[in-house]
Amino acid sequence: MAAGAIRPDWPVSPRVGAAFTLRQGGASLPPFDSLNVGAHVGDEPAAVAENRRRVTRVLDLPAEPSWLQQVHGQEVLDLDRSPPATPADAAVTRVVGRVLVVQVADCLPVLLAARSGRAVGCAHCGWRGLASGVLEATVRALGSDAGEIDAWLGPAIGAGAFEVGEEVRAAFLAHDERAAQAFTANARGRWQCDLAAIARQRLAALGVHSVFGGDLCTYSDAERFYSFRRDGRCGRMAALIWLTGRDRPP
Repeated sequence: MAAGAIRPDWPVSPRVGAAFTLRQGGASLPPFDSLNVGAHVGDEPAAVAENRRRVTRVLDLPAEPSWLQQVHGQEVLDLDRSPPATPADAAVTRVVGRVLVVQVADCLPVLLAARSGRAVGCAHCGWRGLASGVLEATVRALGSDAGEIDAWLGPAIGAGAFEVGEEVRAAFLAHDERAAQAFTANARGRWQCDLAAIARQRLAALGVHSVFGGDLCTYSDAERFYSFRRDGRCGRMAALIWLTGRDRPP
């Protein structure tokens, strides 16, 4: 089976390439079966290396992705100036052929593209990073007018599966009381949290209104997606974006 992937459905410039890998078509054995791209989860290094090679080949990437050391923070790397060895949860580039990537297994991946097709970015938005401002920092680092940015929200844990405590809700409400709309009380005295809704709120507050995706739940689709909340020990998927240099679709 070939490595599986979703191509985002969004009206970006033909200068932009993007994809989100699925869990099928890799070399990893359970519980990482099968296209695990995470080198930090306990999988066999040789299997991870083979999976990454397959992703590069099947997606026809122009280069090996710049794998980040993600720490659930708000640091954004400008990869035109800094190497990916620095811990960070987001990255931007304006260089054709440089492939940005974030790894997820429930956290929300956000891809960003300037409508001019001259800059792209990606952000790993778990609740901690989203609450601390990683999305705002990535939009700023992109260096484009917010009204000229397209955003795509990749698969993440849906509100029906993401139960959190009051401390998580309080962290978001401290930033903006309107975040209350993304939380629903449950019968256990806790909250169901809609990460995609919060990301849309925060993007809108920045002036980014061209937002797509955000409707696929990793927890509820075990065939296509890894989910840390569902499975515990599991693999990671990749959200990738790059500049192709093309002025017209291939």
